[in-house]
Amino acid sequence: MTQNDSPTAESLLLIDGHSMAYRAYHALPPEKFSTSTGQTTNAVFGFVSMLLTALEAERPTHVLVAFDRGRPAFRLEEHPGYKAGRAKTPPDFHGQVELIETLLEAMRIPVVALEGVEADDVLATYARLGEEAGIEVRIASGDKDSFQLVREGVSVLYPKRGMSDLTRMTPEAVSEKYGVTPAQYRGQAALVGEKADNLPGVPGVGEKTAAKWLNKYGDLEALLAHSEEIGGKAGENLRAHREAVERNYRVNRLLDDVEVPFTVEAARMQGPDADALSALFDQLEFAVLGRRAEALFGVSGNAGAASAQEAPVPARPDAAELVPLLEGIDAEAWVAVATDATYVLGLGAVDRIALAWGERTAVVALSALEPAGATALEEFLAGHTRLVMHDAKPQLKALRVSGLPRAHADWDTELAAYLLEPDRRGYALEEIAQARLGLAAQQEDEDADGLHTRAWTVLQLRPVLAEALEGAHLTGIMTGIEMPVQEVLARMESRGIAVDAARLAELGEEFGAQAEASAQEAYAAIGHEVNLGSPKQLQAVLFDELEMPKTKKTKTGYTTDADALADLFVKTGHPFLQHLLAHRDRIKLRQTVVGLEKTVSDSGRIHTTYLQTAAATGRLSSKDPNLQNIPVRTEAGRRIREVFVPGADSESLMTADYSQIEMRIMAHLSGDPSLIMAFRAGEDLHAYVGGQVFGVATEDVTPEMRSKVKAMSYGLVYGLSAYGLSKQLGIGVDEARGLMDEYFSRFGAVRDYLGAVVEEARERGYTETMDGRRRYLPALTSAQRQVREMAERAALNAPIQGSAADIMKRAMIAVESALEAGGLRSRMLLQVHDEIIVEVAPGEAGQVEEILRREMAGAAELDVPLDVNVGTGASWHAAAH
Repeated sequence: MTQNDSPTAESLLLIDGHSMAYRAYHALPPEKFSTSTGQTTNAVFGFVSMLLTALEAERPTHVLVAFDRGRPAFRLEEHPGYKAGRAKTPPDFHGQVELIETLLEAMRIPVVALEGVEADDVLATYARLGEEAGIEVRIASGDKDSFQLVREGVSVLYPKRGMSDLTRMTPEAVSEKYGVTPAQYRGQAALVGEKADNLPGVPGVGEKTAAKWLNKYGDLEALLAHSEEIGGKAGENLRAHREAVERNYRVNRLLDDVEVPFTVEAARMQGPDADALSALFDQLEFAVLGRRAEALFGVSGNAGAASAQEAPVPARPDAAELVPLLEGIDAEAWVAVATDATYVLGLGAVDRIALAWGERTAVVALSALEPAGATALEEFLAGHTRLVMHDAKPQLKALRVSGLPRAHADWDTELAAYLLEPDRRGYALEEIAQARLGLAAQQEDEDADGLHTRAWTVLQLRPVLAEALEGAHLTGIMTGIEMPVQEVLARMESRGIAVDAARLAELGEEFGAQAEASAQEAYAAIGHEVNLGSPKQLQAVLFDELEMPKTKKTKTGYTTDADALADLFVKTGHPFLQHLLAHRDRIKLRQTVVGLEKTVSDSGRIHTTYLQTAAATGRLSSKDPNLQNIPVRTEAGRRIREVFVPGADSESLMTADYSQIEMRIMAHLSGDPSLIMAFRAGEDLHAYVGGQVFGVATEDVTPEMRSKVKAMSYGLVYGLSAYGLSKQLGIGVDEARGLMDEYFSRFGAVRDYLGAVVEEARERGYTETMDGRRRYLPALTSAQRQVREMAERAALNAPIQGSAADIMKRAMIAVESALEAGGLRSRMLLQVHDEIIVEVAPGEAGQVEEILRREMAGAAELDVPLDVNVGTGASWHAAAH
C-alpha cells in the first residue's frame, strides 16, 4: 500500500472489523497460528498486522473499527434469504473477534457494534460525518460494496493479496478496475449479483456487460427505464429478472444515516495503554507484532520506570595501570561485566571486556595485555564475588575459551527480568533498560564506548531488579535455582556430546532414499508424477482427480497439512495418501539429520544452546540444534539417537529420567488420597486410574482404556476440554465428557485442586510453583471470554509444569555438584524433557548411577516418591530404559 502523497492535516481511518478479521482467518492457516495454551490466533494476527500496516502507511489522526452485531434488520426485511446458504462461521473465529476487540481497547481505538446494523452502514455514516468535518477518509474493508462510498476525499483500502497488501481504491482506480464510476458501482453489483449474500443477478450478465449498459444510460434507474431497447438473450434476462435487480439495488445500498454512539472527534488517536497492550502481545505470543507496535506508537512498557544517569567516560588502562585498577575495586562492590563475546560450535572469542563499578567504567583489550595484567584480570573474574552480567552464559563460555577459564557471574539481569516477567517477548538489555530505567542501552557492537555503556546499564539495572525480586519473593529462585543452573548449563554446552559422523551421514542418505522410494510409490498409486510439496497440485489430485472428501477450506483451496491428510487417510485408506505421508515423514527426518550435521564441531561434538528465558513456566528448551525435537517414540527417531555416543575417553552414556513427574506433582498438590496411595504402592498409574474410571480391576484394564485415561490425565494439566479430549482420542464429545466426569467423581481432590488453582490465581493475579516461581496472568479477570479461558488454561498448567521444571533444575545442580565433589571424570552433557544424559568415564558407572538416583530423587520432598529410571549403553538410544 502506498502512502497518500499529499495527506490532509487530519484523516480518519475506518475499518470494517468483521470483513478484515474474516479475511485474515482464511488468509492464514489456523494450524500455524496458535499459542502454547492452544488458543487459535490466525484471525487476530492477520487483523492486527493489517491494522499496523494501515497505521504505518496512513498515519491517521482518527481511527475507528466497526463490527457486525446481530442480523441486518432492514436487509432481511427486503430479502429474507439475505446471506442465506453461507458456510457456518468456524467456532474458533467468533472467539478471535473478542480478542481483537480486547486489543483495540488496549490501543484505545474505539469500536462500534450496533445491534441489527452491519459494519458497512456504520462506516458509511462515519465517512459522511468525516467529510462534513473536512477530514480525509480512508476505509479498510474487504467488502466490495464499500466501493460505492468512494469519492473525492473518500478512498477504500482493499486487501489484494493476504493482509499485507492494501490497494487504494480511488474514483480513478474503481473506474479502471470495473469500468464504472463509484456512483455506478452499486448498479453494477445489483445486475451481476452477489453469491456470498445470496443475491442472484441477471443470468449471463457479467461486470463488462453491466458496465457497458450503465455507461450508455448513466445509471441503473435509466437503464431499467430503457430495458426494452436492449436486445438479445441478455435483454430478455434483464427484463425477466428486473424485480431481483431492483431488490439487489435496495439491499446493497449502504446506509449513511444510522444512529451512531459518538462523534468523529471521539475517534481521535490517543495512543495505547502501553502496559495492557504489551501484556496482550505477550499472552498471544505476537513477538514480531509487539515490536512493530512499540516502534509505531513510540512507547515503553513501563511508565513508572526509574531514571538512570549517563555512563561515565571509560578508563582504558594499559598493562601497567590494570593491576592497581583491579586491586582498588572494593570487594563488596557490585561490578558489571560486558564483553564482545562470540561463541559458535564450541569455539569462542573475546577481545574487549568492559567493567562498571561505583561511579567508574573501564574497557580492557585482552590482545594488549601483558602476563601480569592477564593474570590480574583472570584472578579478578574468578575471585570477585559480586559480578553481574546480562545474558551471562554465552559470555562465560567465550571467556573460558579465550584464556579466562574461571570467569563466573553471580547475578544476571536477563534472568532477573525473566523471573519478574516470564511472559515477556524478549529480554534484550535495551528493552529492559528502557522499561525499568527509561534508558536506551546501546547495542553491543565494535564501539568500545557502546560496550562500556552496556556495562554501566547492567550496573544500574541490578539494584532495581533486585528490589523487584525481593518484593515478589523471587530472590530465592534467582539465587538458589536460576543462577546455579546457568553455570551448569554453560559447562554442559561447552562440553557438547559426541556423535558418530559417519553413521549420521549414512542415516541422512537412508532417509533421503526412503523419501524418494515413497514418492515413487505415491506416483504409482495415481499413475503419474506430481510435485508432492505443492499444495495446489496435491489439491488437484486429492479433490478433483481422486474426488476425496474436502478438508478445511483455506484461501488457496482446501488444506493439505499433515493432520488433514492423516484424517483423509483414515477415512479413505488410499495408498497415495499412505505413501505421501511416508514421504513427508522421511523428508522431515532427513532435514533433522542435515540440521544435526551442520552443528557438529571440529572436535566431532554437538554443542546445543539451552534457553532459560524461553518458556514462561520455567522449563528449559534448546536450539542449534533443538535436541528436544528428536522423536523418541518412533523407530526412526530412536535411530537418530543412536548417533549420539560416548567420547573417545568414555565408556558409555547413562540416562536418568523421572517417571510421570507431572502426575506425581498433581497428586502432591491436590492431596488426592487415591493417587497418593497408587504412587506409594508402585502401581502402574494409568492402569490404576483406568480401573477406577472404567470400574474394572487394574489387571483387566485394556491398552485402549489405559491410553484414554493417560491422555485425559495429562490433558487435565493443560486445561483440556471435553471437546479437546474427544478430538485427541477420536471419540464423541459426550463420551469424552463422560470419561472426565467419571474421573472427577473418583478423584475429587484433583477436581477441587484444579478449580481452586484458577480461582486463587484470579484473586492474586498470578500462579506459583512449589518453589514460588510466579507467572502473572492479568487476563484471568478479562471480560472477554476467549482471553479469560486462555489465561485459565495457563493457570492450570503453570504450577505443575513449573514445579517439574524447578525440580529438574535442582536435580541438575545437585548432580553436577556431586560429580565434582566426588572427583569423578564423568560429565553431565544434556538435559532433554525429564531426562539427564551423562557421559560415563571408565570404571565410574556404579558411582554415577548412585549419584543420579540419590540427587534426582532428593530434589524435592513430595507426598509421593520421585521415581528415577536409569539406563546405560553405547549410545543415547542404547541407554534408554
